[in-house]
Amino acid sequence: MRAIWKGSISFGLVYIPIAVYPATREEKLSFRQLRATDLSPIKYKKVAEADSKEVSADQIVKGFEYERGQYVVMKDEDFAKVRIESTHSIDITDFVDLPQVDPKFFYKPYFLEPQKGGEKAYALLHRALSGTGKIGIAKVVISNREHLASVKPDGLFLILELMHFASEILSPEELKNGPVSAITEKELKMAQSLIESMSGAWEPEKYRDEYRNAVMELIEQKAQHKEVAGKPAPAVRTTNVVDLVKVLQESLNRNQSLKPKRNGARASGGRSTSSLVKQKRRVAA
Repeated sequence: MRAIWKGSISFGLVYIPIAVYPATREEKLSFRQLRATDLSPIKYKKVAEADSKEVSADQIVKGFEYERGQYVVMKDEDFAKVRIESTHSIDITDFVDLPQVDPKFFYKPYFLEPQKGGEKAYALLHRALSGTGKIGIAKVVISNREHLASVKPDGLFLILELMHFASEILSPEELKNGPVSAITEKELKMAQSLIESMSGAWEPEKYRDEYRNAVMELIEQKAQHKEVAGKPAPAVRTTNVVDLVKVLQESLNRNQSLKPKRNGARASGGRSTSSLVKQKRRVAA
């Protein structure tokens, strides 16, 4: 795995050299646009708005539209002149209790690896954060953009998790919620019982992208020129809040009957998309 950024964590007068690595990956199916007559891939050309002529890469510059139709051109050397504290450092300015931070602020994690000479300070910060239940709030520049971020302990490592600024968090003022006063004690207890009956340990491996797997199976069938039968669309569910207690009781009964099946499926484990495709190829061979 290649580091995407190298610098340091700083808090107070402490500097810890670190490297930043991706902690997640997005599994997306990539499709090309093709001409229908001969399946020739479609290419996109960059053309100027003024005369629709194609523009070569060496003639393209970055510009910011500060007024309608008025642009300021920015070159690489201009961006290099913008030097702020967080350009080459994860600059922790505050430590806060993790539960105080609304989960909506967090959106992308990265692994932090200590570099030569920073191992002890890294371990010290990790243990101190773990013992206090706090996270560091920092600023960091990645890909020419300054981000709000947090430094958190995660297992044996520290992670850097990018955060939204407060101005980026939308308010749900226009949304409607149900009247709390209309909820009866019986309904609440039954809802809690249903939640309890569906509760268990967090096992991320058991959750799979069923849509992606189904699309890959369909692609495999079409690649082998097999006839693909369509499946009927699922029936649209109707609102069932006429008798909430009855619906909750039916849900509890249904969940109890499904428990053996769920446990059996969990024991068999989930299969990856690649394993499904390989298995189908072996069967076809």
